[in-house]
Amino acid sequence: MTAVQLRFPAVVEGTVDPASGERAKARGMRQAAGATPPPWADACDAAIRVLAARGVEFQAADLIAEGLVDEPVSPSQWGPRFQAAARDGVIEAAGVARSKRATVRASLCLVWRGTGAA
Repeated sequence: MTAVQLRFPAVVEGTVDPASGERAKARGMRQAAGATPPPWADACDAAIRVLAARGVEFQAADLIAEGLVDEPVSPSQWGPRFQAAARDGVIEAAGVARSKRATVRASLCLVWRGTGAA
C-alpha cells in the first residue's frame, strides 16, 4: 500500500504557513553552515563528489561508511553540504529511505544520486 499525503489547496487557519516554514528552514541551514568548520565542509563536499561520480544512490551514512568523511560536529551540518551539491548540479534527490546512521534512530532522510554533471 502506498501512502499518500493529504494536501490542502490553501493554508488552513491554525496550521504552519508553508512560506514561514521555508524561511525557518533557510535560516537554520544558514546557521548550520556558519557553524561548520571549513575543513570538514571541504571534506564532505569532496566525499559527496566521489559517491556522485560512482552513479550510485547514497545518503550521509554512506560517506562515513566509506571512510570519506567523519561525523560532523552537529548532524545539522549535513544539510547545507547536500543542499550546496544539489544547487551546484552535482547530485539530485533520488527518494527517501530510513537513515543508516544509528544516531538518528532510522528516521527518514533523502537519498541522493549523482547527475550527469558529476
